[in-house]
Amino acid sequence: MLKEFFQRQSIRKSASTEPTGMMPLRAIHSAVAFIDVEDTSFNECKNALMSFFRDWGIKGDIFFIDFRKLTEGERLITSITTTILKKDLNWYGRPSREKINLMLEGEPDMFLSLLPETNFALEFMAHSSRARFKVGRAQLEGDVFDLVVRDPADKKLSELEAFHGIEKILEKIV
Repeated sequence: MLKEFFQRQSIRKSASTEPTGMMPLRAIHSAVAFIDVEDTSFNECKNALMSFFRDWGIKGDIFFIDFRKLTEGERLITSITTTILKKDLNWYGRPSREKINLMLEGEPDMFLSLLPETNFALEFMAHSSRARFKVGRAQLEGDVFDLVVRDPADKKLSELEAFHGIEKILEKIV
């Protein structure tokens, strides 16, 4: 209960007031995407995102969510700079100021979350992002995302499959 209170206060204090809405792909010049390294397709998804950004002339940054407990000898497989680890979270789940500032300094036009479920770290980043177009797979409280692409009722999609579906929709909003 106390944790949820601090989470709500933190979001209220840091939430962007930038108006958001659907944007044509040709008007998007920068983007930030979030993917989960625990998804088996994360590497292919990262490559697909980079290719998509390149094809559309979008300066894209990819952030990784990695809350796994690494065993001895196991190494981080993503850049430490753009990876949000469990140790980067405070006691109630807010990412470190360094990670927040890194996301905000890119001033992205589009915020894209490919995580199938939300956690507080992602929710905080989505609320605080000043992106003018926000896309996700699960709507957040306050209707943060302008476009939500859910998994079919009978199947759980990988991040790569979800991205290909989102990509098709985005390419129709040219």
